[in-house]
Amino acid sequence: MKKRCPWCEINELEVAYHDQEWGVPVHDDRRWFEFLILEGAQAGLSWNTILKKRDNYRKAFAGFDPRKVARFDGRMRAVLMRNPGIVRNRLKIASAVTNAQAFLSVQREFGSFDRYIWQFTGGNPKRNRWRAMRQVPAATPESDAMSKDLKRRGFRFVGSTICYAFMQATGMVNDHMVTCFRYREIK
Repeated sequence: MKKRCPWCEINELEVAYHDQEWGVPVHDDRRWFEFLILEGAQAGLSWNTILKKRDNYRKAFAGFDPRKVARFDGRMRAVLMRNPGIVRNRLKIASAVTNAQAFLSVQREFGSFDRYIWQFTGGNPKRNRWRAMRQVPAATPESDAMSKDLKRRGFRFVGSTICYAFMQATGMVNDHMVTCFRYREIK
C-alpha cells in the first residue's frame, strides 16, 4: 500500500487529486486561472467541498477562460448566485471576475501569468522536507510577498494563507511529506 500525505485520506476524490495533481508544477495559464478561482472559493471551506464542485465551476466559469470570465456582467453574476453547483457567495463570485481582469493585465505585462507567478520562488519549485503535518506552515515569506503583490494588482481573495495553498496545489512548493510516495516523484 502506498504511503500518502495524511490530509488526503478522506475519500477517493482527495486521494486522486493528491496522487495526480497536488504539487505538480503548473506552467499553463488556464490552469493557473483555474487554481486562482478554486483557491479563492475555498476560503473558509474545506478543499474537499471545492473538489466536489470542481466540474460545476468549470462549466459555470467558461472552462476557466479568463477572457470570458473577465466579461461576466451583473446579469451573469446573478445567474451564478443561483447555481447550486458552486459556492454561492457574492464576494467570491465578484472576485472571480475582478481576478480575471487582473489576470489578463498580468498576462499583458509579463507575457504570461506563468512568467509572473514563478518569480516568487525564483523560477523553481521549493522542495520542503516535512515529516509531520504540524511542520507545514500556513504562510511563508514567499506567500506574503505574492499576496501583497497580487493585491496591489487588484486581485481579491489572495491572502497569504490562500496564496500558500495556491503554491502547494500548483507545485511552486513541494509540501508532500517525505514519507509520501509523491515526494520523490515530483521534481
